[in-house]
Amino acid sequence: MNQNTNKTVLILGANSDVAKQCIIQYIEKDFSVIAASRNIKSLEEFVQKNNFSSKVIVLSFDAVNFDSHQKFYDELPVKPNIVVYAAGFLVDNEKALRDFKSTQQMMLTNYMGAVSILNIIATDESNKNLERIIGLSSLSGVRGRKSNFVYGSTKAAFTQYLAGLRQELASRNVKVNALIIGYIRTKINEGLQLNESLIMEPDYVAKFIVNAGNSFTIVPNFKWKIIYLILKVLPESLVAKLP
Repeated sequence: MNQNTNKTVLILGANSDVAKQCIIQYIEKDFSVIAASRNIKSLEEFVQKNNFSSKVIVLSFDAVNFDSHQKFYDELPVKPNIVVYAAGFLVDNEKALRDFKSTQQMMLTNYMGAVSILNIIATDESNKNLERIIGLSSLSGVRGRKSNFVYGSTKAAFTQYLAGLRQELASRNVKVNALIIGYIRTKINEGLQLNESLIMEPDYVAKFIVNAGNSFTIVPNFKWKIIYLILKVLPESLVAKLP
């Protein structure tokens, strides 16, 4: 047990593998959890399986149904201390280039849905509890690369939004963090040919979310930190040669 007994975390997109690990770890830190997702059946089964019913409230949340966001927030049983935006959608670049509906779904989920709900949360100055907003972004958004630039562009936009939101909320002492994440062993990456030595486990990534500090950019795993730093400074002529 620690000092967080009366604090609440709201996890948006709580049905992902990483988000579920966050639920476990926040409960271990004695938080109450509001877990929100489109697929509440799966979440409810997860909560029951782990005997979390007394600590977790499961709510329906659709990231791309913007008109529902204000009502969703207004009807929360308690306003959160911490908000984690973990909703995400991914299709491969070849499909994204040829199927705009898939591209649009990535834009709506990864960026527009985040901005819609987080703007509502951030501008509620009556919520004196709010102390942190955490967004799950991606290494794909650091530089445009031909293998994933459509998906990467949605994550780049999200990261830039979070950077500005951090400045906006600084006067209220609300921290904003961007998790810049590499490969994770999750449902979204099943079937992809990935470098096994670079794949992180969901519970490992969740630790960086639950224990987020003051730094805006958080890159889990030292290998990914090196890749992140290289990508930031690599000349465009060399970036163009990357897959």
